Amino acid sequence: MNIAILLYEKMTALDAIGPYEVLSRLPDANVVFTAERAGLVTTDTGFLRLDAQRSLADVTDVDLLLVPGGPGDRAVRDNPTVLEWIRRVNESTRYTTSVCTGSLILGAAGLLKGLRATSHWTQLEVLREYGAEPTGERVVEQGKIVTAAGVSAGIDMALRLVSTLVGDEFAQGLQLGIEYDPQPPFDTGAPEKAPAPIVALVRAAMTY
Repeated sequence: MNIAILLYEKMTALDAIGPYEVLSRLPDANVVFTAERAGLVTTDTGFLRLDAQRSLADVTDVDLLLVPGGPGDRAVRDNPTVLEWIRRVNESTRYTTSVCTGSLILGAAGLLKGLRATSHWTQLEVLREYGAEPTGERVVEQGKIVTAAGVSAGIDMALRLVSTLVGDEFAQGLQLGIEYDPQPPFDTGAPEKAPAPIVALVRAAMTY
């Protein structure tokens, strides 16, 4: 299972690393972090840098593609080199996936037309610009195109993919192994649950 995780400047680290922690433990998994140019990529906080071991030009055999989101997605959506690479590798992938606003990148590549898809809740309506039908579901499967909602939803998506690929017991074991048993201090993880002032604050902070 050749897994390619796209990296780019100002991406959100957990969008990539959350699913990586699950998918890298698939039997016979081979994971490569890739970017337009090989080298270090700075994530959206500016504190963390991830290493793209290979450039896009050197990554052609992909079974599972993961496209993370983050404020840098806008530049990627305007980058014909990256979009063409996504379209090309998608032709032979078993799964093409995204987390958070990574779905907007898939949309810009033309892969979401006529499909239901999700994204970060603040950006859902942007999906319509790419011919997709936005939904607030945490994970949306449309054939081999799988999109996950904001940031932490990538872990849920990865576990569902593992369940499909290897079986429920293996996926359950991985969930236990990483002790993925969320017990957040507040029940404000979705806009319909959070107080209106908090929703407004986050929406304003994530407008870019």
